Amino acid sequence: MPKSFDTKRKPSKPKPYLMPIEWGGTTYFSKIAGGAKVERLNCDNLKPPYLILCNHGSFFDFPLVVKAIFPHRCSWVISIEEFIGREWLMRGVGGIYKRKFTADMTVVRHILNALTRQKVCCTIYPEARFSLAGINEQIDGALGKLAKKAKVPVCVFIAKGNFIRSPQWNKHPYRKVPIEGTFKQIVTREEVLKLSADEIQKRIEREFVYDDFAYIRDRKIAVKCDQRAQNIHKILYQCPACGEEFTTDSKGTKIWCSHCGAIWEMDEYCRLHRTNGPDVFTHVPDWYRWERENVRREVEEGRYFFEDTARLERLVNGQIGFTEIGNVTLRHDTNGFTMHGDFGSGQTFDFNRTVSSMRSVHIEYDFKGRGDAIDLCTLDDTYFVFPLTARNVLTKLHFATEELHILELKKKQEEREREKAEAEAVTAE
Repeated sequence: MPKSFDTKRKPSKPKPYLMPIEWGGTTYFSKIAGGAKVERLNCDNLKPPYLILCNHGSFFDFPLVVKAIFPHRCSWVISIEEFIGREWLMRGVGGIYKRKFTADMTVVRHILNALTRQKVCCTIYPEARFSLAGINEQIDGALGKLAKKAKVPVCVFIAKGNFIRSPQWNKHPYRKVPIEGTFKQIVTREEVLKLSADEIQKRIEREFVYDDFAYIRDRKIAVKCDQRAQNIHKILYQCPACGEEFTTDSKGTKIWCSHCGAIWEMDEYCRLHRTNGPDVFTHVPDWYRWERENVRREVEEGRYFFEDTARLERLVNGQIGFTEIGNVTLRHDTNGFTMHGDFGSGQTFDFNRTVSSMRSVHIEYDFKGRGDAIDLCTLDDTYFVFPLTARNVLTKLHFATEELHILELKKKQEEREREKAEAEAVTAE
């Protein structure tokens, strides 16, 4: 049996001999990005350790953070699949293993160890995934508690232009887009001792807002790439003209619906224009949010259900990477994500992650050329699940996971309030 990842092993303090590589890499990436600019705000007398919360537009986030905190060093919370084939490097820079959307207290202890014992900064991507539409997604609701426990300052780093340069649904070719970053201390060392965890959390959520499409539009930054809308149907899967799902497609600078024939053109400022009818959405995030609202209604009305046959792969360790297990039936509904496979000779596979245990789900468009994938994890295993017949469903699964979780929390809160009211009524009698 191959040895799995040792997630209990304490992460290393960032190795000094890797510092020139980090800083040299940052200079190189800044150069090919056209000279990324970083603005530091409220950072007078800021000294390690401190917590860094960063948005996640593309790989360029990493060198941008290094540039922002120079000459300080930091550990990084990194998704476990990024350690494949380079575990020595990930550990060398202070990488902390994380399986996506699992409540793992070991990770929390590792973060606290970096901040309070190793006395180095720690960078967290609180959305726990790359941005899908260049806007902020839901973030971890316990960041205020983490900062309060560590008793360290909190900084937020927001990169602009980074997503448009290399969106997840079409990473290449890189677009020539100027990148800017704002690094801001939002909770000082003195404030973290005085403020409550809820107050710190609210301050984080207030500062953690961005919109890359608005950045391009408002700055009048022309994106000359003739593939700027290529694959955008991966996130804009529902036609706003006829309402049909999974009927959109895209190529070059156009997106269209194969059901009703509606066509949109994306201009150089990344605005959408209907070419054969009235405009509905000109701003990509508005279309994206409209889809989410539709999924929310579907969930609230009890109509949401997904099922497909899928190829299942398991992440073994940093040397072997993924191994294929076989085909399974994948379902997603009010029971959460469920998988079942019967591989013959008495070999079966059963898996369930409940709605309450997953605030979101990590998805990958055409993961390493192997197809669209859903990342489903337990505390001990990481599975990548590739739907085999359903077309372009990942973004809707992403929405549905979050909306199911929100509805579940709402129901539990209502149940607690009802029980409290009943108890008070009995006491009053």
